[in-house]
Amino acid sequence: MSFPTSPTAPSTVRADPAIAAALLSQAFLWMFAGLLLTAGVAFVVQSNQQVMASVANLWLPIFFGQLAIVWAIGLGIRRMNATLALGLFFVYAATLGFTVAVIVSLYTGESVTAAFLSASAMFGAAGLYGVVTKRSLTGLGGTLMIGIVGLIVASLINVFFASGTLSWIISVIGVVIFTALTAYDTQRIASGSLVAQTGSVEKAAVMGALSLYLDFINLFLFLLRLFGSRR
Repeated sequence: MSFPTSPTAPSTVRADPAIAAALLSQAFLWMFAGLLLTAGVAFVVQSNQQVMASVANLWLPIFFGQLAIVWAIGLGIRRMNATLALGLFFVYAATLGFTVAVIVSLYTGESVTAAFLSASAMFGAAGLYGVVTKRSLTGLGGTLMIGIVGLIVASLINVFFASGTLSWIISVIGVVIFTALTAYDTQRIASGSLVAQTGSVEKAAVMGALSLYLDFINLFLFLLRLFGSRR
């Protein structure tokens, strides 16, 4: 499971519609580019069984390495330029391709396709809600962050206990959290709060892309765990 950056409360004042639309478009563009990179790397990795075995054996160091990249972007975004932030985002997306390759190899092709289509539909619906709703989702930030930390702790604990029931509960909660987080993050981008947080529109687009990318990836993986059929 990936770990998103700490949510920042969206502004209660909407940005100019034209600026919000441009920012959302740029964020979604980088997000889709990241997803394509992840899929491409996963495809290549799956064709090499030696690499697959290495990733499976080193998943914990890889996970913490990926976590470090995400935190580096989130905490250092104001001090780095947009090009460096975007480069780190693509490095993260590429490394996640190794992890995704191992995970999806455990499931049937039909399950992976179904999870992807379901995640796409839920992500799209939640994102649209975040854009069009007049209700402020600011209050969700702290709750969602606590939920994410709880998911990580529970997932690490379940590595040692391998409880099917706990895994099912984690997956259900994960789907709920990342669906809500998609709406929250989309509203956060559209509100312009990321521009205030990062200091520039370009860096705000990268941060928005990273947040949306993490939302989609986690939603897809939790749905796959919840409904997927193993090989």
